[in-house]
Amino acid sequence: MSLIEIINLNKIYDKTKVPVHALKDINLKIERGEFTAIVGPSGSGKTTLLNMIGGLDTPTSGKVLIKGVDISKMKEDELIDFRLKNIGFVFQSFNLIPVLTAKENVEFIMLLQGISKDERERRIIELLNAVGLGDKLDARPYELSGGQQQRVAVARAIASHPSFVLADEPTANLDSVAAEGLLDIMKELNEKIGMTFIFATHDNKVIRRVRRIITLEDGKVKSDVFQN
Repeated sequence: MSLIEIINLNKIYDKTKVPVHALKDINLKIERGEFTAIVGPSGSGKTTLLNMIGGLDTPTSGKVLIKGVDISKMKEDELIDFRLKNIGFVFQSFNLIPVLTAKENVEFIMLLQGISKDERERRIIELLNAVGLGDKLDARPYELSGGQQQRVAVARAIASHPSFVLADEPTANLDSVAAEGLLDIMKELNEKIGMTFIFATHDNKVIRRVRRIITLEDGKVKSDVFQN
């Protein structure tokens, strides 16, 4: 069974006078351990597709299966619980909670999951060390650089032991040095623990690193290429 299977997926935004067919008959499979980028020009549908996989938006037609479960048929409360247990998110705007420390930001999702205090403490130290921020546990977001904030976001995304991580333009607000550092960390997590990462990006630094490139154009899959 594939980790993610997308079947005849369509998304039409029809709230305006001219309906927008954002995704057109998408069929894809993504396996465990992939390091994959969804690419394409603005308006090609890559963020919409990522949102469908993450259960943040619903299809007009078609299916999104995560570990064999069709999330497109779930009610909102079921989706919230499913995302909490299965999907990690990294956004370009970091989305850290400003009043919380790095430690508390990483801990937050584990609190929602009901993980014990001892286990939370262990994971927080392990994860922040893994992203090179073991000395920044008590720093709040405004005390961290953009690159450091995004590293905290990655630690938070994987704290819940998700089945995969969705990263929407994670390097967009970073300088080249910080972006390369962040990608080093993600690649290491992928290779060492088999964490699955799926990016929506137009950043060549990301595209050079991934092993699979899915290119969208006008809402359709234009190409699907594996690279060394």
